[in-house]
This record gives sequence, structure tokens and C-alpha cells, in this order.
Amino acid sequence: MKQFLLGALLVSTAGIASAAIPLVNATCPGDIDVHADEGGPIYINGKEAKLKTFNDNYFEAKGSGVTVSLTVSPDGSPSVSYTGKGGANGVCELIEED
Repeated sequence: MKQFLLGALLVSTAGIASAAIPLVNATCPGDIDVHADEGGPIYINGKEAKLKTFNDNYFEAKGSGVTVSLTVSPDGSPSVSYTGKGGANGVCELIEED
């Protein structure tokens, strides 16, 4: 019985440590601005984008003719890339907040 309760406790707290959308500001080639509030949503050029969550560490946001990919590494650092019209794609530059 104790093993069952311990297992149930571990499973119930596993989601607490999972990653979520971090606070992110980035600029991408083609004058694309990306902003994400901690926990979401994600904005592309100032407009809230349609968000798709693939897992706790990978998110895609679509809007303004662009798909933005947000990846959160195990240490919590984000990376942002984009795919745009005509096959345009690349890595976005993170902007440090002062």
C-alpha cells in the first residue's frame, strides 16, 4: 500500500516540475518580432498567435503568415526559430531584458 501511495504522489507532482513557456523577446529576419509571456500566449508582431503545444519543451505559434518555433532546453534557456512565406526560415535573436 505504501508503494502505491508513493507512486501516486510521484505521478501527481511530476507535472509541477515540467517546463512551460518562458518570458521571451526575440527578433527574426524579415522584421518579425516575437514576444511570449511566461506561461503564454505568444505574440508575433504584436498580435496573439495560434499556439500549438507539442510537449512541455516545444511550442509552435502561427500568425502573420509565419510559424514560430519555441524550444526550451533542460536548463530552461529558450531558443526561437521561424518559417515564413516562400520557404524563408532561420534562427531568431533573443533580446535580453534589462
